[in-house]
Amino acid sequence: MSNFSYFDNRELSWLKFNQRVLEEAEDSRVPLFERLRFVSIFASNLDEFFMVRVGSLYDQTLLKKDKPDNKTNLTSAQQLSLICEKVTELTPRFDEAYRRISEELAGQGAEHVRLETLGQNDRDFLLRYFLSDIKPLLFPTIIDKKHPIPFFANKAVYVLVKLCGKKGNEIQGLIPASSDVFGRVVFLPSEKGFRFILIEELILLFAEHAFEGYAVADKGIVRITRNADIDVNEALFDYDVDFRDVMEEVVRKRRKLCPVRIEYTAYSNSHDIAAFAEKVGLSIGNEFIFKVNHPLDFGFMGEIEDRLSGKPGLFFDRLVPQPSPSVIRGKSLLKQIEQKDIMLMYPYESFTPFIDLLDEAARAEDVVSIKITLYRVARDSKIVDALIRAAENGKDVLALVELRARFDEENNIGWSKRLEDAGVKVIYGLENLKVHSKLLLITRKVNNSILYTTQIGTGNYNERTSRLYTDITLMTADQDIGTDASLVFAALSIGSTVESSSSLWVAPNCLKPRVVELIDREITYGKDGYVGLKLNSLTDKDIIEKLVQASKAGVKVELLIRGISCLVSGIEGETENITLVSIVGRFLEHSRIYIFGKGEREKLFISSADFMTRNTERRVEVAAPIKSKELRDRLIGYFNTTLTDNVKLRVQQSDGTYIRRETEGEPLDTQVYFYRKAYDAAEAVKIAPVKKPVTVKIRKITNKGKL
Repeated sequence: MSNFSYFDNRELSWLKFNQRVLEEAEDSRVPLFERLRFVSIFASNLDEFFMVRVGSLYDQTLLKKDKPDNKTNLTSAQQLSLICEKVTELTPRFDEAYRRISEELAGQGAEHVRLETLGQNDRDFLLRYFLSDIKPLLFPTIIDKKHPIPFFANKAVYVLVKLCGKKGNEIQGLIPASSDVFGRVVFLPSEKGFRFILIEELILLFAEHAFEGYAVADKGIVRITRNADIDVNEALFDYDVDFRDVMEEVVRKRRKLCPVRIEYTAYSNSHDIAAFAEKVGLSIGNEFIFKVNHPLDFGFMGEIEDRLSGKPGLFFDRLVPQPSPSVIRGKSLLKQIEQKDIMLMYPYESFTPFIDLLDEAARAEDVVSIKITLYRVARDSKIVDALIRAAENGKDVLALVELRARFDEENNIGWSKRLEDAGVKVIYGLENLKVHSKLLLITRKVNNSILYTTQIGTGNYNERTSRLYTDITLMTADQDIGTDASLVFAALSIGSTVESSSSLWVAPNCLKPRVVELIDREITYGKDGYVGLKLNSLTDKDIIEKLVQASKAGVKVELLIRGISCLVSGIEGETENITLVSIVGRFLEHSRIYIFGKGEREKLFISSADFMTRNTERRVEVAAPIKSKELRDRLIGYFNTTLTDNVKLRVQQSDGTYIRRETEGEPLDTQVYFYRKAYDAAEAVKIAPVKKPVTVKIRKITNKGKL
């Protein structure tokens, strides 16, 4: 371990975050089906963690690049061992959470029937269904010298069978159970509510009918998780070909990378599973084989949700993003932004004004160009449609489409082709640098003058996630900000980065130094100093050490960090002046806010950048100052109120663990609170709220939480 006690390992910190997600599934205060959703999110998060982080650590051990972590001095091999230990610890909790939720759902008329409890009538019904509707669609195979082991698709579900031949020989049989040909859920006859099993359970139940001539000695369900960590930059610059072609090849290669985890259920002989793991190439070690008692794929939830949608109490109250009182509907947004800066806060306020701004820019005669960075967009994107309309209307449209947005590569490749076909100039990210900024620049020519309208956001240009993530967008006619934005796009267009800027902070060159500079400034004020940060993750060692230095100088540091934090707060003599809290709730806390100082010296920024080394040094990111006092007050109120949450907030302890804050007085779920404030604000200016939800009791707070 490092000599510094205030560091936590990145991977272990992430697992603590995912544990907080699992805690939501265990929380009886959360509506029942939403608890099931948190189980699914926990599982999906863990899948990606294995594919990316475990895959990367494993590659480091293979390539003998096993450099110790620069914060905790753990080697890649040591980190893998600790990861395995923690996942092994969490797995029984995962199993138990699903078991309890299933039992409670059964009480609500939605029973996931265990195979061992099936009565004869159910078995007869299922056998008829299997033989008539499922067996003809299956592709069973055996694995022996004449039948080599087939390729196992990443995260696909299979039924693995141990077979005994007529000569007494033992071989393995295999049946793919993930297919678009048949659904995931098999519903059983029921007089009340509904009962179901999963398709892989049905195939498991009657696997012997797929292997005539063999006796079944053992059987179970298996799922393989494959490494997804590919060095895109190496692939990109080894070949003199179009980047989009390279990315299509990268996506194809990713599907065939080595396994890093095997999960299985039911199969009783662990030695057979170990032999199977060797055949499929799980060279990372048998400790990455996990026996579980929950479904291996939660993609079935949609079918269950559809049948439960009419039952009250199983879901969160419906909340709909509200019209922003800052926006006058029916009036030109370009002109409104000229008059004052406009800030939208998602998901509480509607994403529509941003779409309206793009639509207006596509039509307005004085708009000469639109430039935008696209990282993740919705699959049915109104933003892309607006950009296409602008190009068709004769505007110069530039879209930087980041093809390396992990797991969105195929989607972005498709959008880049469609944009290009419509006449949009499409460029990609830079060599060794992803473009992660959320930046839009609209350029107008008015009376022979060039005017800029700039939008800077903390979240993606994605209508869907704007309803699920907390994010902030700033729309401004500030010409200094517009000039900096134009420099960003000019640099990107020639494959370069901004070396200096005045108003905007632009990584990789002009963000981290500014952050360090302002923390240093607060250090000079000692106990009167203040730093407040809302981030997704904190891993940058330089910034962490600067925050520790601030703490030692008596500066008050308040950190709202949803996910990873490699800094441990509350350690006497080191980080005792730092408080670190995390909120995991109904919405994903995604906005980034930087606050330095209080009173007259207060400086406040929103940004696309977390304080991770990849963001501060290896990506193009943008942070924008909030210059309007009205908007600064609004953001400070939002930040301070969030710190008072006593329902979803966890407080980091000096040993790196997190505990829920004890509820004092009325419960305050700040995400629900801010939604109510958005409804109240819409009513106050006589904007009809959109489909007002069921009233939710919230604690009354002063105007410091004003949206």
